[in-house]
Amino acid sequence: MSLSHLQPQSPDPLLSLIGDVRRDPRRGKIDLSVGVYRDESGCTPVMAAVKQAERLLLEGQESKSYLGPEGDEAFVAHVADLLLGTDNRSHVRGIQTPGGTAALRLAADLLALGDGSRRIWVGLPTWSNHLPILAAAGLDIRTFDAYDTVTQSLRVEATLAALNEARPGDAVLLQACCHNPTGMDPDAATWTAITDILVQRNLLPLLDIAYQGLGDGLDEDAWALRVIVEAVPEAIIAYSCNKNFGLYRDRVGALFVTGPSDAAVECAIGNAKTIARTSYSMPPDHGAAVVRLILGDQALTAMWRDELNAMRARLLAIRQALADAGMAGTLDLTTVAQQKGMFSLLPLGRDLIDRLRMEHAIYMAPNGRVNLAGLPMAGVGQFVDALRAVARHKAA
Repeated sequence: MSLSHLQPQSPDPLLSLIGDVRRDPRRGKIDLSVGVYRDESGCTPVMAAVKQAERLLLEGQESKSYLGPEGDEAFVAHVADLLLGTDNRSHVRGIQTPGGTAALRLAADLLALGDGSRRIWVGLPTWSNHLPILAAAGLDIRTFDAYDTVTQSLRVEATLAALNEARPGDAVLLQACCHNPTGMDPDAATWTAITDILVQRNLLPLLDIAYQGLGDGLDEDAWALRVIVEAVPEAIIAYSCNKNFGLYRDRVGALFVTGPSDAAVECAIGNAKTIARTSYSMPPDHGAAVVRLILGDQALTAMWRDELNAMRARLLAIRQALADAGMAGTLDLTTVAQQKGMFSLLPLGRDLIDRLRMEHAIYMAPNGRVNLAGLPMAGVGQFVDALRAVARHKAA
């Protein structure tokens, strides 16, 4: 056995931008690349509710012993209430995971273990890590174009047509809200049409929800997911607390399974725990304990909701300010106000993205995704002026 046959791997181009931004000495640089929330000063703050919960945890925690692969069960129960509602808990079980990424990988591994089809349908564009995660689990990935990058609009008919081509038993990856990278979510009628096809074609939804509360509100952002879960016989949900609780490096997530009976979901979660045991054995406790304390205390929950509402309001204000700017060359910024959450996918070629970085110190993902939470209100004019400048250069 030898490691000499291993081939060098290219670094993740998005994560590489972190170092590029750090090394850039220019004043006024704007980092719209990596998906973390930033306040007006450019800081990714620890939420006040989180700090208070951490103080309570420090004072009251008496053991660091193992919890097992299922993690903090009280945390899982609180997140289930937040996500599904207290009246929507029939035949659902969950386990804590090290962030939403681990939940997605566990979900993919469960799908690979299941009987029948190993196919999963994914609309493009999608989060850059989705396809590698699914491929690493050995799933047969089928993609379709779900978004028109030029008009910045959903390709609804193409999406419905692709789902109608799926075979019974196939899985479908769906982002429940605040789509990454486009920010463009289906409207209620489209979600209803998607749900109808899931039921009619007997398709298994894998619902990824990483931004609850950052779009229209906690319940509003969970609406589509709740509709789907109520309608289909089985569903898998990958949840992340990293964005809405600001616990990025603490890796706080959960995997949920819904099914036709308690026995069915217990079996599925039992398999997930076995996979977890051979992977990371047990998820880290600190962040989940913080969320448990927040959601289990009315005062802390109210504090957290107020902070989350303020984050959402800032995102909406940034979107509106960009929309008010109108056109940047041929780029119509008014569509940004129609989107939800942290991201927007701008139809810029790689040449313009590189020019924005080199000439204007503005960093974004290589595909044109911008994290609007990284844009201060004071920098909106600078950003729009830079977009117009590179557009003029292209037209010249």
